[in-house]
Amino acid sequence: MPAEPLYDYKRFNYEKPMFTIDDIRKVNPQRHEMEQLSGVVYVDTEKHGLIGFKDVTDDEFWIQGHMPGFPLMPGVMLCEAAAQLAGFYARKYDILKAGDYLGFGGMNDVRFRYPVYPGSRLIICARTTKVREGRMAQFEFQGFVNDVQVFNGEMIGVPISRER
Repeated sequence: MPAEPLYDYKRFNYEKPMFTIDDIRKVNPQRHEMEQLSGVVYVDTEKHGLIGFKDVTDDEFWIQGHMPGFPLMPGVMLCEAAAQLAGFYARKYDILKAGDYLGFGGMNDVRFRYPVYPGSRLIICARTTKVREGRMAQFEFQGFVNDVQVFNGEMIGVPISRER
């Protein structure tokens, strides 16, 4: 059974986000097909959480192949959207004090509950559950479409530097 929402995501104006795609681009490195975040509507720096969204359009790169004639947003793209939201928070508020980006370190207990189709607005709530400065940040996340929880889980982000 899905957990209660981390935040009351219904009370925010998604047409006027706190951070637009242009603001997100100043923090997150993903571009073109890999941009999986449309805006951020809420940030809670005390509890280290936030709410963002992805407007799933009819032009997504995966539509032609997943699944032809019945497009479903791939689970890996749902996870990527949640990771980009967590990465935005980690970098914007410098919670790790290390690295140029927040990279995937792992995922736990991910559940895909309902399909997400083109034309949907995917709302993502995320909250930091653990930070080891310079080493890792752990987040719990949930995704909703039309007030239905479509996926949830936990992820670990690790600092990644441009220099090898």
